[in-house]
Amino acid sequence: MKALVKQKAEPGLWLMDVPEPAIGPGDVLIKVLRTGICGTDLHIRAWDGWAQQSIDTPLTIGHEFVGEVVETGRDVADIEAGDLVSGEGHLVCGKCRNCLAGRRHLCRATVGLGVGRDGAFAEYVALPATNVWVHRVPVDLDIAAVFDPFGNAVHTALSFPLVGEDVLITGAGPIGIMAAAVARHAGARNVMITDVSEARLALARKVGVSLAVNVAETPIAEGQRALGLREGFDVGLEMSGRPEAMRDMIANMTHGGRIAVLGLPAEEFPVDWSRIVTSMITIKGIYGREMFETWYAMSVLLEGGLDLAPVITGRYPYQDFDAAFDDAASGQSGKIILDWTV
Repeated sequence: MKALVKQKAEPGLWLMDVPEPAIGPGDVLIKVLRTGICGTDLHIRAWDGWAQQSIDTPLTIGHEFVGEVVETGRDVADIEAGDLVSGEGHLVCGKCRNCLAGRRHLCRATVGLGVGRDGAFAEYVALPATNVWVHRVPVDLDIAAVFDPFGNAVHTALSFPLVGEDVLITGAGPIGIMAAAVARHAGARNVMITDVSEARLALARKVGVSLAVNVAETPIAEGQRALGLREGFDVGLEMSGRPEAMRDMIANMTHGGRIAVLGLPAEEFPVDWSRIVTSMITIKGIYGREMFETWYAMSVLLEGGLDLAPVITGRYPYQDFDAAFDDAASGQSGKIILDWTV
């Protein structure tokens, strides 16, 4: 089968013929239909410091996908050939304290699909049945392909109650924009999003944010005043990993404000802990999705009319992966899809 492989420990990716994956008694074999390009995939392609420390070559990359089940292991129940599925990309041990307590998203031994084991940028992918999400209601294939990052957005956005609240989102990448759409749909009063990319701020406006602010030109405090807020934002969603974004968010929160942090910084940085303490601000780190509560929430949100179509800005045949990756790395796009049916 064809697969997109990190074949060598150097920049680049290789489209290659590799063996079709075998499945065990508890596994599912899936014919991949579409995949989404993630920031993790961009790091692997660029072969940056993180990738050099995290990836063993050769490796089939990719973890955002939708596909059709073609075969199930003998112990698999409730999943059948022909089912349309996506996959939870965090594979857990099932034996640690958190796994046994039903908190699988907190497993200390998590292995990432397309990072620690061969992934979904291929014609077929194999997954444990416990990591397979069956789409029981109709869903657009492009949206189904990005359930993984959509889940990051939902997990972050729904960490705190949003009804009637004023929400600040720093970072208008695809996940930040999806989080903004979720916050609006979930009943937030105001949703302000910040970035330095006008193209991405324009995408955020399409999903209905109250205000999209280019912080290279306008400070957050000015946006706060434009919305008529007197005491600051109630909820913050930090999606950028930028030190200045986190510091500005803390400075613009109301007393008792709550911040969920998904953005992953490249290195340590100082924050105003005195402000956090005296303003009694709650900060919660987010990684991945709650298994599978977040997935249920995603499906229900889509059933309820949440529209993520504006977030998808490009689709390419998998053979044109270089152009697709360049688009995704431009900083001007939303989610980029690879089509594996052509």
